[in-house]
Amino acid sequence: MSGGLRVWQDMEKEREALQTWKQRVEQELDRVMAFWMEHSHDQEHGGFFTCLGRDGQVYDDLKYVWLQGRQGHLRTPSPPSLENPHIPSTPPQVWMYCRLYRKLERFRSPALLDSAKAGGEFLLRYARVAPPGKKCAFVLTRDGRPVKVQRTVFSECFYTMAMNELWRVTGEACYQEAVEMMDQIVYWVREDPSGLGRPRLPGAPASESMAVPMMLLNLVDQLGEADEELAGNYAELGDWCARRILQHVQRDGQAVLENVSEDGEELSGCLGRHQNPGHALEAGWFLLRHAIRKGDPKLRAHVISKFLLLPFRSGWDPDHGGLFYFQDADGLCPTQLEWAMKLWWPHSEAMIAFLMGYSDSGDPALLHLFYQVAEYTFRQFRDPEYGEWFGYLNQEGKVALTIKGGPFKGCFHVPRCLAMCEEMLGALLSRLALAPSPGSGFPPAVSPAQQGAK
Repeated sequence: MSGGLRVWQDMEKEREALQTWKQRVEQELDRVMAFWMEHSHDQEHGGFFTCLGRDGQVYDDLKYVWLQGRQGHLRTPSPPSLENPHIPSTPPQVWMYCRLYRKLERFRSPALLDSAKAGGEFLLRYARVAPPGKKCAFVLTRDGRPVKVQRTVFSECFYTMAMNELWRVTGEACYQEAVEMMDQIVYWVREDPSGLGRPRLPGAPASESMAVPMMLLNLVDQLGEADEELAGNYAELGDWCARRILQHVQRDGQAVLENVSEDGEELSGCLGRHQNPGHALEAGWFLLRHAIRKGDPKLRAHVISKFLLLPFRSGWDPDHGGLFYFQDADGLCPTQLEWAMKLWWPHSEAMIAFLMGYSDSGDPALLHLFYQVAEYTFRQFRDPEYGEWFGYLNQEGKVALTIKGGPFKGCFHVPRCLAMCEEMLGALLSRLALAPSPGSGFPPAVSPAQQGAK
């Protein structure tokens, strides 16, 4: 057999595998969105329910703002379908609905857009605790009264994502406050955190969680997409976020630690040894997109090595499969009771990270890791009977909690993963189609992230 024919046959096998996964991902995205469309919309007060049982029954009507911004809201009930198609409650759900409407043609329906706009109205009316102040509630009652405020920036970050995505699909001026909220978030993070209400106690270490620069880098990507002016305005902030995240690579490059000192040094005790493999993988694809936008091949290679491969090698359970939720960098027993559990969102982020890494680099090892994670995830988390995914498994991979949504799981990580993977798989298949005959070489790697940056 000639070398050219062998290459062509290998490409045909790859094409078949990619096509199979694209079909699986598409079908699963439709099922997941049908679940949230049917069960999560509050027809009376607006916004979204996220505390849903296995079959979609609402078990608590509290609304979590950081999840609301990630979905959208349908005022008029419609049967789930491709024409009427996370992110914990309203902001992530608003963002997700808008993103699907904008990116995937089969979700481009007036009903979906109306749902997102209705969710945005609920956020504009109720999310901020004391307008014109920018602080957002963490929890609201069903009718929008504040219950709890967190002394962090995450509700505000998801609010910003939702408003920006709504502005992109509607062009309506009422959603342009995303930039104002972004400026407030940056001020709290980089200048003066006192507005968050968190006191500085004398015994508390001056630590930095990886979550904060991660979230800001994600916002830089969101607001700067196809907007040269905003991309330029936030270029320095994006570089600052990337530097802060990279400081979490410690121990001569052999560990990604969740918390470091403000100077980028390892902290003592359990706080300093704490590792979150899923968070490192999510940070990895955030950084990879940043590196692609900057055209920095050295940073791209570093990110794949330290934020994709390293957390996977240490975080994958060799006995039962799946990613551990938490780990201790010294191999000691973590103090979190759920450390050995397998949660939905780290696996969603790992699927994105490895497929993006392969799309960018062409390294087949990354594609094989995508297949490994995706097979485990589809086998263990998805619910073939009622739809959506279980969120919480024990170490052996058995369902520990049957709920489909709650204070921390909503319409965000699962559909974002599926939508992004569908886009990347489609781009990979299009690339393979450019070399259909024996003797043709693999086309130059142009990832979906690179296309977006261009």
